[in-house]
Amino acid sequence: MKKSLGKGTHAMPTPVWLVGSYDQEGKANLATVAWGGVCSSDPAAVTVSLRKSRHSYDAIMQRKAFTVNIPSQAFVAAADYAGIASGRSADKFAAAGLTAVKSDLVDAPYVAEFPLVLECRLLQVVEIGVHTQFIGEIVDVKADEEVLDDKGNVDPAKVLPLVYSPTNRAYYGLGAVVGQGFEIGKQFMK
Repeated sequence: MKKSLGKGTHAMPTPVWLVGSYDQEGKANLATVAWGGVCSSDPAAVTVSLRKSRHSYDAIMQRKAFTVNIPSQAFVAAADYAGIASGRSADKFAAAGLTAVKSDLVDAPYVAEFPLVLECRLLQVVEIGVHTQFIGEIVDVKADEEVLDDKGNVDPAKVLPLVYSPTNRAYYGLGAVVGQGFEIGKQFMK
């Protein structure tokens, strides 16, 4: 029998993304976001949600751009740090030993050391309770060649992305492949 847990953010897992932006002074900043995901395939778009009180909120609103930087498991401490420190008082790139790279396509920085980066142009802003949802059109995806498979696609087993569990505030790595999408379910088709 299932037990009611009441309402809450028990969806799992959530991504661990570091959102890159430039603040009013042009300083590169990062914010760790777990409230995010793909929201459209045409145009290719993602959504990230932030509270208005976050330093990155004003930066994204002013610059109309952000990057989604997907860290590998080796960067779990840097990812956590970027979520607990404020860009108002800290240079998160310097403190975490990360390199800010200026995007040629959007007005936002990305993390050189992370294996996968989405460069996004702000499409829409949606107010939802205590969060603001930023919908960004993906104008380019940059990936380290080492994380690509033999067909040129991003291989999650090589990226080793982090996921987050809001219920116990813990970071996890991905597990083994358990089935092929659009294939394994065919066993139920008649």
